[in-house]
Amino acid sequence: MNLMVTNYESVIDSYAWIEYFRGSSSGQKAKEFIERGSATTSAITLAELQEKYLREKWDSFELDLKFMTTKTSVIMIDQQISILAGRLNYENKKRIKNWGMADSIVLATARIFTAKVVTGDPHFRDLKDAIMI
Repeated sequence: MNLMVTNYESVIDSYAWIEYFRGSSSGQKAKEFIERGSATTSAITLAELQEKYLREKWDSFELDLKFMTTKTSVIMIDQQISILAGRLNYENKKRIKNWGMADSIVLATARIFTAKVVTGDPHFRDLKDAIMI
């Protein structure tokens, strides 16, 4: 299956969503990408956010999830994303401390859709595929 049928401008990662919902200055920067209507969110980001909300005892996950899924398209992790993520994970773990598979999945999603990752996560700081907020 080829996912490049639709191109998105940006992939919103967990960091950007958290800052958006907090209303921080970084969240204000993310807002312009989230509200344009040309963004996507990786399914792995939803998993990361669910865990964060449970760990932090935030009770607004269902409401925030509804907002995320109406403002952005959620991209499932398929074979194409998985294979690219495996390669990216192998390459980036060598040079970026604490780089994780979720980072690789988000980055793979962005690359497949020729998009940029909207984030404040320092793991992405030196990547051409990132828009740092």
